[in-house]
Amino acid sequence: MEKSLVKTPLRKLRRRGTKRSWRLKQKLKLTWKFIKIQVRSHLPGAFLSTKKRLTHVKSRNQDQELAQVARKICKISNDSTSSLAFLLQLPKYSATDFLDRGDLMTPAASPRENISKMWRELHGSKNWENILDPLHPWLRREITKYGEFVESVYDSLDFDPLSEFCGSCRYNRNKLFEELGLTRHGYKVTKYIYAMSHVDVPQWFLSSSLGATWSKDSNWMGFVAVSGDRESLRIGRRDIVVAWRGTVTPTEWFMDLRTSKEPFDCESEHGKRVVKVQSGFFSIYNSKSELARYNKESASEQTMEEVKRLVKFFKERGEEVSLTITGHSLGGALALMNAYEAARDVPELSGNVSVISFGAPRVGNLAFKERLNSLGVKVLRVVNKQDIVPKLPGIVFNKVLNKLNPITSKLNWVYRHVGTQLKLDVFSSPYVKRDSDLAGSHNLEVYLHVLDGFHRKKSGFRVNARRDVASVNKSTDMLLDHLRIPECWYQVAHKGLILNKQTGRWVKPVRAPEDIPSPLSTGQKPMYSS
Repeated sequence: MEKSLVKTPLRKLRRRGTKRSWRLKQKLKLTWKFIKIQVRSHLPGAFLSTKKRLTHVKSRNQDQELAQVARKICKISNDSTSSLAFLLQLPKYSATDFLDRGDLMTPAASPRENISKMWRELHGSKNWENILDPLHPWLRREITKYGEFVESVYDSLDFDPLSEFCGSCRYNRNKLFEELGLTRHGYKVTKYIYAMSHVDVPQWFLSSSLGATWSKDSNWMGFVAVSGDRESLRIGRRDIVVAWRGTVTPTEWFMDLRTSKEPFDCESEHGKRVVKVQSGFFSIYNSKSELARYNKESASEQTMEEVKRLVKFFKERGEEVSLTITGHSLGGALALMNAYEAARDVPELSGNVSVISFGAPRVGNLAFKERLNSLGVKVLRVVNKQDIVPKLPGIVFNKVLNKLNPITSKLNWVYRHVGTQLKLDVFSSPYVKRDSDLAGSHNLEVYLHVLDGFHRKKSGFRVNARRDVASVNKSTDMLLDHLRIPECWYQVAHKGLILNKQTGRWVKPVRAPEDIPSPLSTGQKPMYSS
């Protein structure tokens, strides 16, 4: 008989020692490789190998090598907090990286490629299959572009309660993108959208504390824009964009918190079920009044009138036209209702209507979801894991019902999400505090920051992410303290006051006539060339 091998304690100890020494050798080997990569990347061309005669080292190849090193180490060590892979993921930025060095600084955006051959897939024709995980870099740039359009509405909204124009845009539509540095996207704003929150509220709910205001009923909610000739050539079609901001005013918060539903499309009963949406969203989208200067037409009517005009104009020129509706928070809910109407009422857009939303809540019932799908509307919902708003309305009630999904999946009165979800994790960013508040997780700039660093679910934050990290703290206190970026730093200089040099007094400036909000289109007619 053959002697059976007995696993003695001594044999176990030897095996453990061998395994540990092998791990140590591998770590040292990979660490040395990492050091060589870093040294080589910092040496000038004259000191590099004469055999290769390199004058520079391409950063893309370095990133790939580092990624391979990190992946190998992750497999070797089970303790991710002490491994070199974890150390490589620590913040690469420090306070000195935010000092102005002019042209020597890395651009905050990557070059944009021609996506004309792939635009339908990026626009959701296949529900974004196989391009979300890992996230296709072209799709990431397109989503970021639409997110920046929504952010521009927040950035230019006058929400100073002491301003007579509180609730309006600070700039007229012809110079909005120029003032905010978004002309690089190649779009032109053609119309502003105003909405009203039709509800009786106490005096302190009103937008402005001044007696005479531009409007006590209406607020600027977004805009309609269209791609110029050069951008249209790059993206493969003429793209009409509708951007909706989220909740800002107290009356909008009041409407958001309502949980009852109202019929949205009385003429359509999908499978004998009435299409319904949350009553607060419906009110903001459809409210109008003959007494209101800016809302004699509802937000719905204003938007659809402009979309139909643009579609007709470009279709008569024989162009391919798409409609992309984007919004954050409440704006994401308005975007869904807007897309529903556009797909139903503008047959020329058949199959070319998409929604890109950020942190959007549930909007309607099962009939609303099914009708949107039957209309061919493609929806991509970008959601932060820590954000509570996408769980609304009825956060507790819907959560319980989701656990009973086999029973409740056919219930028409339960709020439903629509479309494809791209789920992000705020804490995947190495620059964000781990004790960050819930409100910060809902912030749009935080969304865009985490999106820029997202590659796939099981990978860390991208080391080559380029979006400006300082933007995270525009209206939050989410960034790590050692980066020394002030909290909520984005505001009008001197809170809107200017120094009258003749009198030496600080005064409120008078708005230029072209920047005073008007219910009519102002300035020159829309131009479509880039």
